[in-house]
Amino acid sequence: MSATGDTRVEVIETSSLGDRSYLATDGEVAVVVDPQRDVDRVLALAGRLGVRIALVLETHVHNDYVSGGLELARLTGADYGVAAADEVAFERLPLHDGDEVAVSDGLRVRALATPGHTFHHLSYVLVGATGPVGVFTGGSLLFGTTGRTDLLGEQHSEDLARHQHASAARIVEALPDGAQIWPTHGFGSFCSASQASGDSATVGEQKEINPALTLGEGEFVEQTLRGLDAYPAYYAHMGVQNTAGAPPLDLRAPARADAGELARRLDHGEWVVDLRSRTAFAVSHLAGAVSMGLDGPMVTWLGWMIDWGAPLTLLGESREQVAEAQRELARIGIDRFAAAATGAPEELAEHPERLRATPTADFGDLAAAQRGPTELPHPDVVLDVRTNGEYRESHVEGAVHVPLYDVPRRLAEVPSGVVWVHCGSGYRAAAAASVLEGAGRDVVLIDDLFGSAAESGVAMAS
Repeated sequence: MSATGDTRVEVIETSSLGDRSYLATDGEVAVVVDPQRDVDRVLALAGRLGVRIALVLETHVHNDYVSGGLELARLTGADYGVAAADEVAFERLPLHDGDEVAVSDGLRVRALATPGHTFHHLSYVLVGATGPVGVFTGGSLLFGTTGRTDLLGEQHSEDLARHQHASAARIVEALPDGAQIWPTHGFGSFCSASQASGDSATVGEQKEINPALTLGEGEFVEQTLRGLDAYPAYYAHMGVQNTAGAPPLDLRAPARADAGELARRLDHGEWVVDLRSRTAFAVSHLAGAVSMGLDGPMVTWLGWMIDWGAPLTLLGESREQVAEAQRELARIGIDRFAAAATGAPEELAEHPERLRATPTADFGDLAAAQRGPTELPHPDVVLDVRTNGEYRESHVEGAVHVPLYDVPRRLAEVPSGVVWVHCGSGYRAAAAASVLEGAGRDVVLIDDLFGSAAESGVAMAS
């Protein structure tokens, strides 16, 4: 939360997707910017504050989540502001560069055209009783970086990068150095061109550190394009839903599956996702289940890997865990499930032979196993499932590289033998190990920080 004068801005964080939504209020009425699909969180916040939502704004047509803006406006009777140039299938308040909307006598927002992340991107200057207090920058100026410029197609990347550079300059020219910046992306979102830095920022601070403001256009464009890596495949579906207008959220519990049904779904090669921690998964799990713990970015990686529309069954320790996964997945438009089940693996297994355990190790174990026999099987293959950029920066010497999102489709590229699989911390490696296991491969999960590999005696390359 931040406050300037009579204006208060509340952050609604969705850390699993690396995004933030905002509610700004003068104490009586409020404006909401870039809400996620589960708008009950926004309504609950407005209720706690005792304010009425009068205006809902979108900075752009989002590619990384399904917006709740249309539904929030419908439920509250608020105006729904969207860039006039964006073609959408619903009624909205069409906004142009320079348009100002009075939320109350002491609270206004002014649209500022800031193309770059998308062609029609708008930022919104928040104007309080004493003048501009900050700006909602969406996917334009982020903390120490900017939004990526290739989501509308690689053919537009360079043009949008030039726009992004100009838009960053326009934002800081329009506001005093002490004004706050409130971005939507940049907290782990793949919509960010590079890793963001910091939890809060002012215009003056960004002038000192943000490449969009410290580099010339040519150097900025080159750096931005060079740093772009792959982004989640599910992004292809988000813009379509957001321009059409997402239906209301349905969080009713999926049908319950018994042990026999789970066995049938696993035998048919369907996605059965285990939501427990990777540590619990390694100890015991259903053969063929995929490890996607709720203690990590489950929604991003599952959304990236799964065939869109494929049957999906959720396994949790409790109904609450399944419900949390439903909410996370609904944010990217996955809200129809084949089934769900809760309980320990031993309770969900049709027969004890359907249970599996995954051997785990650290990088010290890998170094030892590479030197000679140990209690763990010899590493015939070291599989690195990090992103392309991470691998290029540094990797285990001789490692095979297949990013996690490609593992289900590139299993044939993993050489024969025992596979030791790693990522940056263990989360992605657990997911990859479970997919490999389901394909009949012998695996060892390296559940360790990649930064400890070299000091553990593992030979490295770059």
